[in-house]
Amino acid sequence: MGRKEMWGKFIPPKADVAFKELMRNEEVRRHFISDVLGIPLEEIRSVRLENTFLSRRSRQEKQCVLDVRILLNDNRRINVELQVRRLAYWDKRSLFYLAKMYTDGVFSGQSYERLKKCIVVSILDFDLDSFPDYHKVYCLRDQEGRQYSDQFEIHVIELNKELTGDRMDDWIRLFRVENREELDEMQSENAGVMKAVEEVKVMNLFKWAKWRYEEHLKYQRDLWALKEAAKQDGHAEGLAEGLAEGHAEGHAEGHAEGLAEGLAEGHARGLAEGHVEGHAEGHTEGSLEQSRQVIYDFLERLGEIPEDIRLRIETEENKAVLRKWYFAAPGVDSFDEFRRNLSEK
Repeated sequence: MGRKEMWGKFIPPKADVAFKELMRNEEVRRHFISDVLGIPLEEIRSVRLENTFLSRRSRQEKQCVLDVRILLNDNRRINVELQVRRLAYWDKRSLFYLAKMYTDGVFSGQSYERLKKCIVVSILDFDLDSFPDYHKVYCLRDQEGRQYSDQFEIHVIELNKELTGDRMDDWIRLFRVENREELDEMQSENAGVMKAVEEVKVMNLFKWAKWRYEEHLKYQRDLWALKEAAKQDGHAEGLAEGLAEGHAEGHAEGHAEGLAEGLAEGHARGLAEGHVEGHAEGHTEGSLEQSRQVIYDFLERLGEIPEDIRLRIETEENKAVLRKWYFAAPGVDSFDEFRRNLSEK
């Protein structure tokens, strides 16, 4: 795909990169959480973004990375995720992440009082069941409907089901948008939805976002193709080998071409246009956490981020240093290369 064609591609609101970017906007977060949970806006004091990596007790323990993790009013944790493709064992996966989020940050000898209510909001671009209602809420109750505890709450929102006149309807319409024409026609009395529309329009102006989106799509397509080939051939090792080789080759090719051209021009010019600098410097409250998260987003294309790199990023409090790493992350081809940037502080 040529650069002109790539830059002309529309990034829909339900794309992974777009959705995460939307949730970084505090006004959008506040309205979205208010509408999903049915909480009046005036009762929402804070919707602070938290680190999306959940802690591990050992290297053998499965690493959990949430899409968007929010601390609501300092007493409730929320994981918001948007899933376009159906995943196997979706119900077990969501429960696993919910349980991990509930126990995260509580260690041996500490009081159970530290545990905070945890809520999962899953937005699905596929039908989870055959029931007509698109927004379902699951809680811990007995066979008579009596509540056992309010500590766990799961919201499932299915984008493809019929709208019902609920407060979530306009958010559903937004996430269904597939092109610029539909986005331009989008109207709502909900200030949060219209702010999100504005954000998606701005997002589609910036080349760096399009590059990230295209890289993400390419990786997903390659991964799917390799898995299918491995199934047909019956070679599990072919998948691992082909994925490593294909991703390295495609990355080298796309990187050499896309990064040399796209980043030389798009990075130098696009960043100079002010988006990244504005993103790194323009936030007061939460700017450090947002910069860290964008660094993670860029590095995740290389695989699971090593513990030492995550720890280094998490503990850095200097805005200028984080901004330097922010600029470096899209251009590195390996974690070792990024480590050299960490040591050049």
